[in-house]
Amino acid sequence: MARNGYRTLRGKLKYTSKKPERMNEERGREYFTLTQQPDGVDVLLAHCEIDDAPAVIRDVTQALDHQTSAPKDCSVRLTVGDRFEGSGWFRFGKQVVECETLNWRDGRISQRIEIDEPIRWMQCHPIIGDGLMMKLYDLSQGPGKQRFDNMMLSSPDHRGATGPMLFPIGFSLVYIGEEEITVEAGTFKARHFQVTDTAGELPQEHPPYNVWVTADDDYLLLRAGAEGYMQTHYELAELTIE
Repeated sequence: MARNGYRTLRGKLKYTSKKPERMNEERGREYFTLTQQPDGVDVLLAHCEIDDAPAVIRDVTQALDHQTSAPKDCSVRLTVGDRFEGSGWFRFGKQVVECETLNWRDGRISQRIEIDEPIRWMQCHPIIGDGLMMKLYDLSQGPGKQRFDNMMLSSPDHRGATGPMLFPIGFSLVYIGEEEITVEAGTFKARHFQVTDTAGELPQEHPPYNVWVTADDDYLLLRAGAEGYMQTHYELAELTIE
């Protein structure tokens, strides 16, 4: 039940492998809190753990527009291979994006990028964010493909294990349709999306990526999976709503 106009979703995502030699082996986990505030801003807290060497610990705080997931500000702290990797703070204005970061390789870095239009999405690599990103797709157009170019990453690495720094990117979202799926946390009506057209946008093209989110205004990630060389699987294991 919402209290004082605030509604909070808390949960856990389980990371597993779909490689034949590691089928369904747990390879990480993510704990998240998503607070929907009465001012129309969602605040996401995510603690992410990837066990595969070099191990990654990522802590993210991100403020987003509830309706569109457009970023307002965020911070990211990374530990890679049991060593501090970097820490950064990001701000998103109408005409400029700013970043202040400290990385063990490069030291202190300040970035300021002028933009023609506001950034639509900031991907800081928590898997729960992959669901919120699907708010970009205009459902009134029905199933199909839509392209988005004015977006940013905190790291171009597929595991988000570098930086953090601003990295411009564009890609397409494909909406397949609605279906009912069952995950560890329960059975849900879901919307099925795919992320495509990353060739040339990243140092290494991301394999085909399927994402299922709740078929409501929360866009809570229920299940996701990357194909190709990654063969990774993500699933909602626990959920409470206050």
